[in-house]
Amino acid sequence: MSLKCLGAVRGRMPLVVLTTSALALALGGAMPDSSSAAADGKPRCISTPRAYRAAWEARQVRCVSPSLFGTTHARGSASPYPSGFWYAWAGSSTNLERYLELRRTYGDTPPKVGIGVLSYVGYPGLNTWDTPTDLAVYTLPRGVRAQVPAFETWFRLLDEEFGSTAAYPLAAQTQLAYKYSRLGPRQDAVDAFQAVTGCRRNALLNGEEVSAKIGCNAAFLGALAAAGPSPYATGESKSCFRNFAARYRGPKNAAALRGALYQCQDAGFLNTGVGLGYNTYANPFVCKPAREQSVLQKYTGREFILPNTAFARLPSHTDIELELGKPSQRRFLNSGYC
Repeated sequence: MSLKCLGAVRGRMPLVVLTTSALALALGGAMPDSSSAAADGKPRCISTPRAYRAAWEARQVRCVSPSLFGTTHARGSASPYPSGFWYAWAGSSTNLERYLELRRTYGDTPPKVGIGVLSYVGYPGLNTWDTPTDLAVYTLPRGVRAQVPAFETWFRLLDEEFGSTAAYPLAAQTQLAYKYSRLGPRQDAVDAFQAVTGCRRNALLNGEEVSAKIGCNAAFLGALAAAGPSPYATGESKSCFRNFAARYRGPKNAAALRGALYQCQDAGFLNTGVGLGYNTYANPFVCKPAREQSVLQKYTGREFILPNTAFARLPSHTDIELELGKPSQRRFLNSGYC
């Protein structure tokens, strides 16, 4: 997660007087808009989806207002996450700024941009990912606030929604937080997931399904079974959590709680539980192969959760198509981007 020069205008230009707009076009930039500069002449942060798209298309790198969020989604979706999800995951303005850097740096190699965005978000399985994917950039309705997806946040939201169900005892919450906060210098979120659930790291990274075959323990698998279908299939988040609370009969420990979050709200094995993204692939902004990058270098940007809402109900949004290329073009995921 070496910048390339965008190139220069070659040859001589006749001596003419250019307007600001014409000069911008001559230099390969975007037409200036009312959001590009403040009254004092200093650059103003991008604050609308339309302005973000213009910067993307012009390969400009600019600051982005905290009022903007970004979520990657399957092309053609009506909402940031499938409609069954209670909350959607979203990248912050700092992530959106990094995506503009990817676009400027690797715009001539589109797969490095598209796959780089998905890697920065925290997608696993990118060596074979072939689902057409877009980046939605949007603003939130008045009164809606994004929240940091720490484990404690999830359990507070569950208490607020369902009351005290005794399904998420404090001792189990503490155990879960403890496992994720006691990582060694070379350990990461996948190691923490293995420590809690038993599911073997290598199998997860190789794309194998969670099961007893790869070491997943009975409490974790029992939670998945009790919760029922994922919202990615035929399920729905709130029903999923209700099912877990009503049907799960195993020990109410960290593995069970982790299973409920995994199944009902897409808190996958790469999730850090602290509001920062993570991936085991090469960070696009570190010029080393993945194996030479430290765990710290593989953390990405800030992530949030917010109520999953149809795009049509958001104040404003835009979709940017990500070019993913062919799987054979993605050696950079392991060898490094530069």
